[in-house]
Amino acid sequence: MFICLGGIVPYNNIQVESIINIQELCVMTFGVPGDRTYKLVLIGDGAVGKTSIRERYLGRGFKRSQLATIGVDFAQKYTSYGGVNVRHIIWDLAGQPSYASVRRHYYQGSSAILLVYSVVERESFDNATKWLVEAHKHLRGADWSGWQGLPTAVIGNKIDLRDSGEFEDVVETLEGHAFAEYFAERLDAPVLYKETSALTGENINDTFSELTGLMFEADGKRPPRTVKSANEE
Repeated sequence: MFICLGGIVPYNNIQVESIINIQELCVMTFGVPGDRTYKLVLIGDGAVGKTSIRERYLGRGFKRSQLATIGVDFAQKYTSYGGVNVRHIIWDLAGQPSYASVRRHYYQGSSAILLVYSVVERESFDNATKWLVEAHKHLRGADWSGWQGLPTAVIGNKIDLRDSGEFEDVVETLEGHAFAEYFAERLDAPVLYKETSALTGENINDTFSELTGLMFEADGKRPPRTVKSANEE
């Protein structure tokens, strides 16, 4: 049995090495045979709604004034998929460039990535490629040759604001779909594209449910892997 800490642990309250030791315990199966634990990593520019998406999925509602993530936060949720008990360990990585050296540790051992951009902030969409490059740079290596097949959700958030008339250069649905399809073909990875609203909750639960389905499918294809600790890098 693999045991993970519950709740949310702010990065500035625990040491990086401690977090990495925790994440090594949160990758494989737990409990009775068939139960599964998945490590999910939320990435994307700051202020696109990553934390709000996580909080909405956890059933904590929406806060209009959400504090910026400092380094890394993590939370967990127990759910079920197809009659199987599932635990999602969700790592919320700060989007500010100053945390790039911290973020690199948390990609390792990921079961899936959730890349979030804001449909009313084109720069966050333009930076999406940069985020995927960063993620796969730290995922690939001799210890996991199957990194190309990592399930990924590309999420266009804040759709409740797209038709408000307050923003000029919005990102349209077709653009998001095209980006996701290009990425899927380029890296031979299963990609889910969703548009969400953390404010209303639209498509939040569906996104995590469909991504879980992709992770189930990937389990049968992914080669054995190991997770390096900070001391081994």
